[in-house]
Amino acid sequence: MEAPRVSITADRRKSALRRVNRRGLSLSHAWDWAKTVAIAIVIFLVLRAFFVETFKIPTGSMEQTILVGDFLLVNKLAYGAEVPFTRRRLPALVAPQHGDIIVFRWPKDPRMHFIKRLVGLGGDTLAMRHGVLLLNGVPQVERYVTRTDPAKDPADDEFRWQLAYLVHGADGSVGTHPSRNNWGPLVVPERSYFVLGDNRDNSSDSRYWGFVPDSLLGGRPIFVYYSYAPDSARSLAWLTRIRWHRIGERID
Repeated sequence: MEAPRVSITADRRKSALRRVNRRGLSLSHAWDWAKTVAIAIVIFLVLRAFFVETFKIPTGSMEQTILVGDFLLVNKLAYGAEVPFTRRRLPALVAPQHGDIIVFRWPKDPRMHFIKRLVGLGGDTLAMRHGVLLLNGVPQVERYVTRTDPAKDPADDEFRWQLAYLVHGADGSVGTHPSRNNWGPLVVPERSYFVLGDNRDNSSDSRYWGFVPDSLLGGRPIFVYYSYAPDSARSLAWLTRIRWHRIGERID
């Protein structure tokens, strides 16, 4: 027995074709969107790993050069970006110099990033007398330094690590009891750096925990891309207390 034939009108055929086409277009759009997102993520990860990274400043150790609430763009290529999941680094574009502001992983806990000013390279002899930094015996004029409590000079046990690096001699006796404002002279090991905060009386830096190996260098900040004045009493301080005058300011 022959099955009955179903009559399909032209309108029904057009409607069915439109539904099929819409489904095909939806799948095509979804696939294109997924590819675009995937490419964007890959580009972001490559840029973050090898070129630039962003950092927010949580403490005042570098005031007045860098303020709490500043957001910095950091050039990771400057000193040679670290290749992820390896111990290798790309070739450096420049060598670290005295006075550079650098981002690095904290030697005590490499998961944490610090930002300080580089004052000593490998082979340098450093000392401090009454808060004045001496580099290879020459007093340094540090116009960027802020002193908030110069009258005090604590001599905590944290400073005693310096004793192993003292240069013994006529001037070395001063450093037998190192303190915040009086220590050294000591010699910076090769492939290491000595760093200090510009807010000299309120900075956890090399005076307290030692040298920074060159393998921990992270990069050099370029400029402030966003900044606001934190205020614990205002939940939207990041939006209502923007420091417009600091946006775009170079860091040096």
